[in-house]
Parts: sequence; C-alpha cells; structure tokens
Amino acid sequence: MNDIAGTKGVAEEMKEIRVERIMEMIPHRYPMLLVDRVIDVVPNESATGVKNVSINEPFFVGHFPRRPVMPGVMIVEAMAQTAAVLVVATLGAEAESKLVYFMSVDKARFRRPVTPGDTLHIHVTKEQSRGPVWKFSAVAKVDGAAVAEATYTAMIMDD
Repeated sequence: MNDIAGTKGVAEEMKEIRVERIMEMIPHRYPMLLVDRVIDVVPNESATGVKNVSINEPFFVGHFPRRPVMPGVMIVEAMAQTAAVLVVATLGAEAESKLVYFMSVDKARFRRPVTPGDTLHIHVTKEQSRGPVWKFSAVAKVDGAAVAEATYTAMIMDD
C-alpha cells in the first residue's frame, strides 16, 4: 500500500497530505510553495489543496500596499501545485524522478479578491489522461464561494 500521506490509511482515498510530504512530492519551496496541505485525495480522480493566506506573503508587499490582494497568477499556481500533488499521489513509486510540467492554462476566471486571513480551498479534478498528458479542472473557494477557476493541461516528464 502506498503511504503518500505519511500515515497509515486506505490507498484509494487519503485524508491529508501535510506540507512536509508535499515538499517531497513537488519541487516548489518558499516563497513559491503555495499549498499548505492537501486533503480528501482520491488518486486518479481529485484532491483539495488548502492555502492559508497570510499578510506575510511576499507578494503583498507590492500587490497592493494599501489593499493587499493575492495575485490571480498565484491562485493559478496554487491550483497547478495541487494538481501536481494529485499526479504524484496517483502514480506513487512511478512518480520518482518525474516532474509535472504545465503546458497550458485555459478558461481562467477570477470571481472575487483573495485577501490576508482567507483560507483558499482548491478543488482539482482530473478530467482525462492520455499517456503522459493529463487534463484538470480546478475551482478555488473561500468560505464556500468560488474565487477563481481554470482548466489545465500538464505533461509528466523525466526529471
């Protein structure tokens, strides 16, 4: 049984992947690691990333000083990182020495600002895969309300 979450559990559904394990799964580090944990992972299907948005995020220094708003591209990146964790959780040992490269982002829409103190819940669903190419849809929510959405195409490549 693959123990992606770092705890014993059912392989088909993982309850939580903490940041320490996320850093083993994807190469991102501060200040570009934008997922604090991933919950409700169903390999080959879906996952939910969680990002606690703090006033200490480096992008708030200039975006915008008097009214801090999380840049939309950072929300898009958090969605992509959540999808990458889903890929690694799905592939298990096969993901060793692989990287998830995003090829396209489509239909990106931003519904409302994300500000310090918000908790971003990023729901990612695998729509299809063919060989090394995977497609995802994602919706980011704060307090249950959609703040952003997009679709992604990624390629799984050797590191």
